[in-house]
Amino acid sequence: MKKTLLTFFTLLFCLTSSIGWSVKLYELVERDGIYYKKFSDIPFTGKIESRKIGTGNYKNGKRDGPWIGYYDNGQLMYKGNWKDGKREGSWVSYWNSGKLKDKGIYKNNIKISD
Repeated sequence: MKKTLLTFFTLLFCLTSSIGWSVKLYELVERDGIYYKKFSDIPFTGKIESRKIGTGNYKNGKRDGPWIGYYDNGQLMYKGNWKDGKREGSWVSYWNSGKLKDKGIYKNNIKISD
């Protein structure tokens, strides 16, 4: 019986810890350019969903990986990648009408080509 309960709780822990729960922007605080969950001193790592800044991941308190943002009307606002809190790779942004606003390739947060 004890072994069955232990196996059950171990499995439950593994499943719940592997689910990629996202947090909202208001659940984070920014200190010196690094984001933390409120009441924590550990830089946040995980997924965030925000109408203000978009949806993507943070790693060690900085944006990292693919991000996408939408206007309130549902229109795509931007799509791009971050690496260690800086724009990296292909980026495209649109006006709220859906027309192309800008596109380019970024390296270390600097636009290097269109």
